[in-house]
Amino acid sequence: MKKLSYILVYLLINTTLLGQSTIQYDLSPGDVFTIKQDANQIITQEIDGASHEITNTLMGILEFRVKGNTNNTYAIDVMFKDLNLKMISSIQGELMNVHAKDFEQDDAQSKIFNSLLDVPIQIILARSGDILDVSGGDSLVAKMADASGLEDEFSLNMMTKSLEKEFGSEALSNSYKQLTYLYPETPIEVGDSWKNEYTGKLKAHNTWTLNEITEACAKIEGKALVVMDVVEASSTMKLEGIQNSSVITDITTGFVKKMTVHGLAEGYTTMAQMGDQEIPTIIKSTIIYELIEN
Repeated sequence: MKKLSYILVYLLINTTLLGQSTIQYDLSPGDVFTIKQDANQIITQEIDGASHEITNTLMGILEFRVKGNTNNTYAIDVMFKDLNLKMISSIQGELMNVHAKDFEQDDAQSKIFNSLLDVPIQIILARSGDILDVSGGDSLVAKMADASGLEDEFSLNMMTKSLEKEFGSEALSNSYKQLTYLYPETPIEVGDSWKNEYTGKLKAHNTWTLNEITEACAKIEGKALVVMDVVEASSTMKLEGIQNSSVITDITTGFVKKMTVHGLAEGYTTMAQMGDQEIPTIIKSTIIYELIEN
């Protein structure tokens, strides 16, 4: 009877282990992944009973090229292959419409965005998708500032500080994590959940759940509480909200095949010229990342 009990316990343990899967990145030097990003963001502000709406649309192409690996990390070059950005105000009309590939010699914005194309940023990626280090952002910012054509030191410093908030090493690290930081540290089975978080302008406390796993892909659902704390020279934006993600990843490499992120955050904005007046602000966003087959 005791021997039978041991056999049953052994079988139960091994059945449980067989039901678990390790879903993480498994990359090789020379691997190249091209991701298309489409983002739509609507910012609504209520000022003295009137509504002002700003719509931002972005289309970007990112290339991830694996350069090397250790047992637990990957060295990857990341670069923008294209970037289009459009900003429309319900009051002022079109505020920005930049196509990075369409270089115009007499347009400072065009030159700035064109200068970031094909410039590699180096990241160290953990198998979980956490980004442990980013380098090259400062060089990218310097190149973009130089492309602005500004010559006086004060204006150039202001431009550099502004660009650092979006394209500096720390800013890029936080931005890339939304796409990469998806996996747990330990084996899991369908139905299991795990948590992680990332910081920056958008702080997110994520809970991920493995919904399905097949021979080809893993399907993951994410729910997050988010905090936005954006401080600029002339304004401050403080919002809180939620973010829901639906992810399909390649089971072999771990890389995202498609990811859709819906966000809603509410709070207020203050502007220097309006004193301490708090302007009610709502941001709705949808971001879609999709793998482009090479």
